[in-house]
Amino acid sequence: MTETNDQVQSNAVPAASDVPAAAEGQQERRGGRGDGRGGGDRKGGRGRDNRRGQERDSEWQERVVQIRRVSKTVKGGKKMSFRAIVVVGNEKGQVGVGVGKAGDVIGAVRKGVADGKKHLVKVPLTRHSSIPTLGNGRDGAASVLIRPAAPGTGVIAGGSIRTVLELAGIKNVLAKRLGSKTPLNNARAAVDALNGLRTHKETAKERGISLEQIYS
Repeated sequence: MTETNDQVQSNAVPAASDVPAAAEGQQERRGGRGDGRGGGDRKGGRGRDNRRGQERDSEWQERVVQIRRVSKTVKGGKKMSFRAIVVVGNEKGQVGVGVGKAGDVIGAVRKGVADGKKHLVKVPLTRHSSIPTLGNGRDGAASVLIRPAAPGTGVIAGGSIRTVLELAGIKNVLAKRLGSKTPLNNARAAVDALNGLRTHKETAKERGISLEQIYS
């Protein structure tokens, strides 16, 4: 599949939150028994499960990084579709990057969100909402360097790297792109760098030394 140079304008890109949720099946109404047993209890249990599912979904945030129109050469000519790059995170140390392709923009975004939730990584955060150590990530020709920063620094990064860091819950960090400018490769390189981070306690355990020796 080859990408064309036509890119959808940002004002035409719907937010990921505007994507309609999957249609829920209608529950069949059943009359309860006079003694309070029967369908009433089962319906109440389903209601609690639905509320729990909605609470879990509300924790996640999605941001569309890029939407491009792509084409595939087939026997009858060219088949046009859309590719969406979506970053998913809960701002509590979990983030993922997903890619979705479909014949319409909304379908591509929906697939990108589902793919991002399948590739989540856990990020160790400090009490100052930073990272414990320096991180390096690479994906294809893209290379990303991430450094911890003092409180009040903010997120010093740009492009898709900044989106990944913000949705991971990092508020004080320095990041630099060292390779390709491709948004998808940079986003995946940032996720690779975050996935390779280790806390000082985990590093001391792997080396078989005490935590005091790490700081000395």
